[in-house]
Amino acid sequence: MPEGPAPAPVTQRLRVRYTKRGRLRFTSHRDISRAVERAVRRAGIPVAFSGGFTPHPKISYAGAAATGVASEAEYLEIGLTETRDPARVRADLDAALPPGLDIVDVVPVRAGSDGSAQPKPGAFTDRLEASEWRIRLEGVSSDDAAAAVAAFMDAGSIEVERLTKKGRRRFDVRAAVHSCELDRRAARAADAPCAILRMVVRHSTPAVRPDDILTGLRQVADLAPPSPPLVTRLAQGPLDADTGGLADPLDPDREIGLPSGDDAETARGPQRPQPGDPASADAVSA
Repeated sequence: MPEGPAPAPVTQRLRVRYTKRGRLRFTSHRDISRAVERAVRRAGIPVAFSGGFTPHPKISYAGAAATGVASEAEYLEIGLTETRDPARVRADLDAALPPGLDIVDVVPVRAGSDGSAQPKPGAFTDRLEASEWRIRLEGVSSDDAAAAVAAFMDAGSIEVERLTKKGRRRFDVRAAVHSCELDRRAARAADAPCAILRMVVRHSTPAVRPDDILTGLRQVADLAPPSPPLVTRLAQGPLDADTGGLADPLDPDREIGLPSGDDAETARGPQRPQPGDPASADAVSA
């Protein structure tokens, strides 16, 4: 057994929403986790550590986007040994991270029924039922993209093959796509000829990724963009099957009500682009 005192217990857990914008979309998840750990140290946040011979900071990630994909809705959870103001943690952690890795929101995890800081296992990841994606296809006409989307959505099933850790697997990508449509307004406002798709994709096993859907579009309609697409995750969270919208997965943890006056501005922090806003789209396409 390792010698020395036991690690300090977790007294508060915080859930954090952060972004991966611009050139940082090419950063691997491992590099992002290292950057977060360095930022936590620089910001003086009292992170808890695991026990054993190789203690690790108690920071876990949920639903991380793949390398090469930008995102407006990434999530992590951090365990603290002291109770801290979530607004202050948001500001300090954001200041310690490089531009592009931006902290959007921090909320405390509600204590368990026994009063402990331990959340119910899997409670948060269970909320991440689907993702909304924005895919920019350079050099593709809107008419070609619209025809491909119509063929894709009309198909009963579309099987694609992908190399996974368990070898090559074939799976149906059509079943995971709740909605897919052409965003003509965004395409007209773009700085170069392109087609822009927006889609809501359910989280499934195996996970259906945007590149799998693009493979499906190529199969059913021979849609092959001349250059790599720019993929951005706009949101992820609980899926309303009737409206196709995604709820904020942090809402169940959010404290009811905000302070008034100057304290309200401090709690909210600086205003940031919201998923789907033009400012958000510009930030990830840089």
